[in-house]
Amino acid sequence: MARQKVSQRLVSDQLWELLEPLIPPPPPAKNGRTGRPRVDDRAALEGILFVTENGIAWKKLPAELGFGSGITCWRRLRAWQEAGVWDKLHHAVLDQLGQDGVLDWSRASLDSVSGPSKKGGELTGPNPTDRGKLGTKYHLLVTADGLPLAVAITGANRHDSMLVEPILNGLAPVKGRGRGRPRRRPGKLHADKAYDNRRVRRYLRRRGITARIARIGVNSSERLGRYRWVVERTIAWLLAFRRLAVRYDRSAVTITAVATLAITIICARRLARKDY
Repeated sequence: MARQKVSQRLVSDQLWELLEPLIPPPPPAKNGRTGRPRVDDRAALEGILFVTENGIAWKKLPAELGFGSGITCWRRLRAWQEAGVWDKLHHAVLDQLGQDGVLDWSRASLDSVSGPSKKGGELTGPNPTDRGKLGTKYHLLVTADGLPLAVAITGANRHDSMLVEPILNGLAPVKGRGRGRPRRRPGKLHADKAYDNRRVRRYLRRRGITARIARIGVNSSERLGRYRWVVERTIAWLLAFRRLAVRYDRSAVTITAVATLAITIICARRLARKDY
C-alpha cells in the first residue's frame, strides 16, 4: 500500500515514459554470471524519490516498500547522473511543457538559498549567515510562473552574482509551440540587490536580456517582490525535498543528481496537473 501511494504521488506515467528511453542498459554479465536479479528501474526511481522527499539515510530505506535496498537506489542515482540521465530528463520535461504552451519565457527570476551541510564534502563552504558553519547554496532560475529552468550548487560562501553567466549560458534550447525556434533565454531577468554589479548588467545586455535588478541604495524594498516572489515560492518547493533542506551527501555527484531530480519533479507536477 505504501509503495502504491508513493508511486501515485511522484512517479507518474508521463514522467516514466520520458525517463525510460534515457536509462542506459545494465552492465553485461561477467563470466556468464548475472548474480541477484536486478532491481526494476522504476522501483529504484521510486526509492530514490522516497529518500529525496523524506530525507532519510539511504541505508534506512524500508525494504517492505519494495524499492530494493537504499544502497542500490543510491548507486542507481549516481550511475544515471554520470550518464547524464537527470539533465536529459529535466530537459525532456521542459520540452514537453514548452510544446504544451506552459512555459512563460517573458521574464525569469534568479535567487539562491543556503542550507546546512552536516557532513561537509564537496560544494560546501562557510556560511556567512550561519556563524561560518559549512553550508551549501542552491542557485535557482525560474520562469515567470515559477517553473525551474536550472539549478546550480556551490558552497554557501559563493557570491550570487558569480552564477548568472554559468546558469544562463548552460540553458539548453527548449522547444515551444508551433515551428518556431527553440528558446534558450528569457526576455527579462529579475533579481535582487545581490546581483547588482556592472559585470552582470553588461553580460545581460550582450545576451539581449533586459535587466530588472534592484539597485543598491536606489530601489525601495517595497516593490522588489512584485515579480520575484515566484522564485521564493519555488525555493520553498525545492526545500520541501528534505534531502536538500539539510544536506548529508558529501559527494558533488550525489547532491547534484538529487537537486536536478527535485526540479524535474517540480516541473513534472505541472504536466500531471495539466493532464488530470
